[in-house]
Amino acid sequence: MYTALFEASTADLTVALVWLAASILAIYLPVLNESSVRVVLTLPVILFLPGYCLIAALFSKEDDIDLIERIALSFGLSIAVVSLIGLCLNFTPWGIRLDPLVISLTLFTMAMILIAKYRRMLLLRGQRFRFPFSEIASMIRNSFNPHEKSRVDRILTIVLSLSILIAVLTTIYVIAVPKEGERFTEFFILGEQQKAADYPDHIVVGEQYPLYIGIGNHEYRSVTYMIRTYGMLMKFDNTTNTSRIMSMDPLWQHSLTLAHNETAIIPYNLSVEKSGYNRIEFLLFNETGPDPAMNSSDLINASYRDLHISV
Repeated sequence: MYTALFEASTADLTVALVWLAASILAIYLPVLNESSVRVVLTLPVILFLPGYCLIAALFSKEDDIDLIERIALSFGLSIAVVSLIGLCLNFTPWGIRLDPLVISLTLFTMAMILIAKYRRMLLLRGQRFRFPFSEIASMIRNSFNPHEKSRVDRILTIVLSLSILIAVLTTIYVIAVPKEGERFTEFFILGEQQKAADYPDHIVVGEQYPLYIGIGNHEYRSVTYMIRTYGMLMKFDNTTNTSRIMSMDPLWQHSLTLAHNETAIIPYNLSVEKSGYNRIEFLLFNETGPDPAMNSSDLINASYRDLHISV
């Protein structure tokens, strides 16, 4: 049964489908999504699988292109496919996020698998492309056969195999357990469609303007953040060629705790109770809040991150 499975003309498509399902489980199962298994399973889905399935759908005959060309084109086309999917998602309401990206890649790959399988079934058995699983396994077995190789050849084969294995394991370790890099926090504002656009440039007292505030923790530890928004009136001083804060009134505040590598998108309805503001200030504090006795300038300087929109 095992041999028959890998001798079938659609064995490579079955392996691709199983690998795709396993990678989805590795992304969403709590036991796996924090382990190196996730990296091992998902990297081929991004760098190889979409392109391979697209090539399989385009070239269903054995003699269309050779195996080396298929594999080489698979890497290049996978990068192109993932980039195009990301570009298309950027112009949708969902944006480039994990769930839409997983769904899009899954649908694309499954569609290519179905097309490839259908096109192969239309061909005679001898014309269909078949991935040479058995031939590759036989070649590997023969390379370790003591009766067909000299002692030096066997040693060289073992050393080469161990070198490849160590290189693969080292690559997986570097990706799965990266060196601790720069510690930082992302802080950003998105418009009503969750894009970096369409910010309000004029506000009316009492009306609400939907925004989204994003925080991404890359501090290598859990951090408690506090967001504060302020309505500000600023005037330009021609004498000193600087802008002066005339008033700064609190509008809203929110606290939350994020684990390392966790990102939160918080809905925020901007609303003011009086007119006269020409700037909305967004301040982010980490761990400790500001001293209530601080003046406006010191408050901004004391914040961990600050953003603003002009209105």
